Amino acid sequence: MAEFDNFAANYQDLVSDSVRLTGESSDYFAAYKAEYIARRVAPRQGSKLLDYGCGVGLLSKHLQNRLPGTRVDGFDVSQDSIDRVDATLRSQGTFTSNPDALGQAYDVIVLANVLHHVPPAERRGLLCQAASRLADGGKVVVFEHNPINPLTRWAVSQCPFDEDAILLPIRETRRYFGRDQFPVTSCDYIVFFPRWLHWFRPLEQSLRWCPLGAQYAVVASRNP
Repeated sequence: MAEFDNFAANYQDLVSDSVRLTGESSDYFAAYKAEYIARRVAPRQGSKLLDYGCGVGLLSKHLQNRLPGTRVDGFDVSQDSIDRVDATLRSQGTFTSNPDALGQAYDVIVLANVLHHVPPAERRGLLCQAASRLADGGKVVVFEHNPINPLTRWAVSQCPFDEDAILLPIRETRRYFGRDQFPVTSCDYIVFFPRWLHWFRPLEQSLRWCPLGAQYAVVASRNP
């Protein structure tokens, strides 16, 4: 997955170009996810968050801004991407491509659009590896593209670093969490309306049951 080094320099522009049909940029979707975590997961002040698969730090930046007083760390296999994380972010947390440099007992671990880049046979193992760093009662949040949505599939087809992507339906993501140690606490479809229909966006929270969202979020909690 270090192939992402090849895209680190213009990662944000590539994502923005692939979603141009929505009228929004990559920054909008990062902010959307940070707002979802603040509202749906509601980490307390002083929490520790890990952005697992942080790339160049787009989501991490919004998490830090939306959740003041929270420590945000980031991990990514692409060292070139880590090198491009905002200097202020890096000064306030650990951003690394070395998993041994990460901490433990995180209150929230986020995997945002990571799993579709991982071979299916390796997905459960990666999730277990990430979730092993959770504190008791901590939560793991997985955001993924919704393969049911045709516009999502089109956007993925337009993104150069998604050429190897294998999208996974929400039921597959749910299946990676056990009922005992990591029970699923919520499954929501998200991102329904493009910019030209922005006046409908206040309705999105009430549509989280609807499988037509462009993406989805699965939240699981670690039992003691």
